Amino acid sequence: MNLLWLQASGCGGCTMSLLCAEGPTAVEALTDAGITLLWHPALSRETGAEALSLLQAVEAGEIPLDILCVEGAIARGPRGTGRFQMLSGTGRSLMDWTQSLAARARHVVAVGTCAAYGGVTAAGGNPSDACGLQYDGAHPGGLLPTSFRAGAGLPVINVAGCPTHPGWVTETLMLLAAGAMATGDLDGLGRPRFYADNLVHHGCPKNEFYEYKASARTLSDLGCMMENLGCIGTQAVGDCNIRPWNGEGSCTRGGYPCINCTAPEFEDPRHAFTETPKIAGIPVGLPTDMPKAWFMALASLSKAATPDRIGRNAVADRIVVPPTLRAKK
Repeated sequence: MNLLWLQASGCGGCTMSLLCAEGPTAVEALTDAGITLLWHPALSRETGAEALSLLQAVEAGEIPLDILCVEGAIARGPRGTGRFQMLSGTGRSLMDWTQSLAARARHVVAVGTCAAYGGVTAAGGNPSDACGLQYDGAHPGGLLPTSFRAGAGLPVINVAGCPTHPGWVTETLMLLAAGAMATGDLDGLGRPRFYADNLVHHGCPKNEFYEYKASARTLSDLGCMMENLGCIGTQAVGDCNIRPWNGEGSCTRGGYPCINCTAPEFEDPRHAFTETPKIAGIPVGLPTDMPKAWFMALASLSKAATPDRIGRNAVADRIVVPPTLRAKK
């Protein structure tokens, strides 16, 4: 299978993340899956006339295109021309190239939240009129219409994340190479369900504090960051704490709240990322699938039952009270 990778309006962070893939590495994963990387603007040796010749051959159908990966949002400005981002030496915008190549591809993959929904590139008033491949923020229909289907019959596959997890990219590509991904394997926002059916909350090292609603007050505290520090890992999809980044890390493992970077419009939460908006002292964003009344009842009981060890450790930057050692009976 042939894979072509374009970098549109973004920081390149998803490519940097992909290069951190381990066991297998990104190169090993592609090779083992029988995928040939035709061209990547940052990783391939071909530049200038060589790269242009390859792109033209793919566009003309002379070289089959099985997977088109696009990283970064599509800048549609000014006034729908796409000329805010031109592909050097071609006289054509990235927007134009992406539309043309997507029509040739058997599969189209949006790598990262910018490519999927607009992401950070679309933040702050969106002066470049950036959008995702098949979504404009949370609204269906971006560069490509809602009805778009790639050659194999699937919509754009949104491997969302900012940056996206390297394992999510390699696993998606391997599934496509094996013919093992269908429409039912994508969630309602086009994200692969193998990671989107999980919550960031699953496997979070702060779960004991969450259970007792023992909350951190500052970013250096060990406690749960949902109540005061803006963490929405109980609402955000992703298996970040089940398969940690680089085998070890995640946002919450590093002491920073989950900001739901796999979701549309996460970049403009209308409040500081490290603040929890509340009404009458109740967090506005409650855990997925939990009614407010049940959450309040559970929170009250949990706080009343919080062990001294958990309560004291929650507002400390290290464990100050170790677990009790119980003698065997």
